[in-house]
Amino acid sequence: MSLSSEKVKILQELDLIPDNRLPELYHFLHDFRLGLEVSRESKFSILSYAGCWRDLPNDTFEFFIQEITQRRQQAFARRRHDETGRN
Repeated sequence: MSLSSEKVKILQELDLIPDNRLPELYHFLHDFRLGLEVSRESKFSILSYAGCWRDLPNDTFEFFIQEITQRRQQAFARRRHDETGRN
C-alpha cells in the first residue's frame, strides 16, 4: 500500500519541525481530527430528525412556524436591548 502524495508531503514537512515544537503540532492535529469526528457525528444526529414533521397537520405546522418566528424576534430584540442598553 503506497502513501498518497499529500501524506508524503506532510511527513516530509514533519521531519523539518524541531522536536521541541512537536507537542504543539500534535495538539493541533489531534484537535483537528476530533473536530472532524464531532462534525461527522452531529451531521448524522441532525439527519435522525429528517421527516419527523411529515405527518404534522398544516394548521399545526403553520402555528408552529409563527410561534418560532415570534419567539426569535423577541429573543433578538432583548439581545439588542442588552447589548446597546437602549430600547
